[in-house]
Amino acid sequence: MTGTDRSRAVAAGPAPAIVLVEPQLGENIGFTARAMNNCGLSDLRLVRPRDGWPNDKALAAASGADAIINGARLFGSVEDAIADLNRVYAATARLRDMHRSVVTARQAASELRAHIGAGDSCGILFGPERMGLINDHVALADIAITIPLSPGFSSLNLGQSVMIIGYEWFQAGDDTPPRQLPERSPPAARKDLIAMFEHLERELDASGFVIDPEKRPSMVRNLRTMFERAELSEQEVRTMRGLIVSLVEGRRRPRRKTLKEENDKSEQGEGT
Repeated sequence: MTGTDRSRAVAAGPAPAIVLVEPQLGENIGFTARAMNNCGLSDLRLVRPRDGWPNDKALAAASGADAIINGARLFGSVEDAIADLNRVYAATARLRDMHRSVVTARQAASELRAHIGAGDSCGILFGPERMGLINDHVALADIAITIPLSPGFSSLNLGQSVMIIGYEWFQAGDDTPPRQLPERSPPAARKDLIAMFEHLERELDASGFVIDPEKRPSMVRNLRTMFERAELSEQEVRTMRGLIVSLVEGRRRPRRKTLKEENDKSEQGEGT
């Protein structure tokens, strides 16, 4: 999906650090940086990346998240990478019989918001692409994060994992309304709505739509209720009035041929 508007970029507030432990491919570091940029995260920490650092492939895959790549910090151990953090979460698909509290990504995001709001510095550990975090690294964290997915196929790549957790972090602090209605002209005034009803009803009477006069009152009520549910705007009422006029006048004059009919006639003429 596209939709980047750099004019609306805002400075990111306090947020958890993303710590990649022994990432293998430069491209995956780049994908991680891009996901971070989407979600308002900026602190990227790398522990012994396999292919070295800096990495041109990471920069190319970041797709605009250059500042995160250029600002990434390199560490020789997980302990060094998290030394300044008060709370650490470990993203892992399995705990390998470790006795450790486990939360979903959504719950972790809520907790992280609370911790950071209280002034704590926080971070999230992600393991290598091939096997994830080892037990010794998970043991350095306070809590483990799991991402509930289909049991039949729950494997995620590094960028996806960061994106899902980052998205939950962003959503936990986002105030976008769950439904946004399209812009419309002001609601129609009641007098204009009634005038449209009466216009439509007159033309329906003239066309013979109502065969049984006794049923006319209920038909009128049903029609009006249907249009009232639509909560028509001023512009929509004007459109309806124009539509009624067009239908009525169309019955009184020869119908104009459509462009397709004109083209079909032309083609038939060429073939004779």
